[in-house]
Amino acid sequence: MIELANPWALLALPLPLLVMWLIPPHRERLPATRLPFFQRLVDAAGITPASGAIIPARSLWTTLIGLLCWALIVLALTNPQRVSDPISWETAARDLILAVDISGSMDEKDFAGEGDDDLQRLAGVKHVIADFLDKREGERLSLIVFGTRAFVQAPLTEDLETLQDLLDSTEVGMAGPHTALGDAIGLAIRQFEASDVEQRLLILLSDGADTGSRMDPINAAQIAADRGVRIVTIAIGDPDGSGENRVDQATLEAIAQRTDGAFFNATDQQALEQVYARIDELAPRKVDSQSYREKRSLAHWPLGAAAIIILLVLMGRIGQARLRHRS
Repeated sequence: MIELANPWALLALPLPLLVMWLIPPHRERLPATRLPFFQRLVDAAGITPASGAIIPARSLWTTLIGLLCWALIVLALTNPQRVSDPISWETAARDLILAVDISGSMDEKDFAGEGDDDLQRLAGVKHVIADFLDKREGERLSLIVFGTRAFVQAPLTEDLETLQDLLDSTEVGMAGPHTALGDAIGLAIRQFEASDVEQRLLILLSDGADTGSRMDPINAAQIAADRGVRIVTIAIGDPDGSGENRVDQATLEAIAQRTDGAFFNATDQQALEQVYARIDELAPRKVDSQSYREKRSLAHWPLGAAAIIILLVLMGRIGQARLRHRS
């Protein structure tokens, strides 16, 4: 499809005609020879002399060529463009961070799998997260792991395969034996500072009470709420346990409540899968639709045609002048 980028330039098309009609011809004084027998000459020729300027007549071809060149120049000024069919794509308007607890307590083998044997807590979480990531195509995700300290395994990215590989290579105890919930939330907040989307969601998976944070988890949650971050907390483990293996449900619920999020308790793979389904209901994926049309300018074609015509006319006149000079 052809479009004109500057269609208003077409208003200049009748400009030569307006110039011819409204502006008087150019007047120029020329030297002349006075003849003492001028009157007898005009009487013998049978003509009546008149005073005033003489406007030389233009040939029809000269007029048509001039108008054609002008039309081509005006067409070039309109900047005609060849526009392609629209190329559309969708981008997610949501950034999501997974914060996974890899403290020493995640080594417990009490996570119910699909078979009869219980899985290591972290291994069961990894399996379900892999299915979750398969459904996140087009979204930006980040991975944070935490124990005694919190670390960014993968910044916000759409390369979910690499993110999955990094999660698979994560082992229990790599970040220390204790649990730093508040530090993980604070690190997620800093990650979201690089995001310019409106919907920011943090999914926090932990199996123990906060035992090593430099930042209080509730205060961190309040800062997250002020920054527009919504937190979904998922408890992994036995709520009736003791020591560091005990899940502090009250703290996890308070974190979710402060950020208008949600709290879930997942003790097996099926429950965790249902949690992820609920997350999509609580925070539906937002998508921005964008389209692009490739535009290629064609202005050089009419401009080049006008230049060639003018060049041919000039060469023709130069040739005629040389023939007259020789003769």
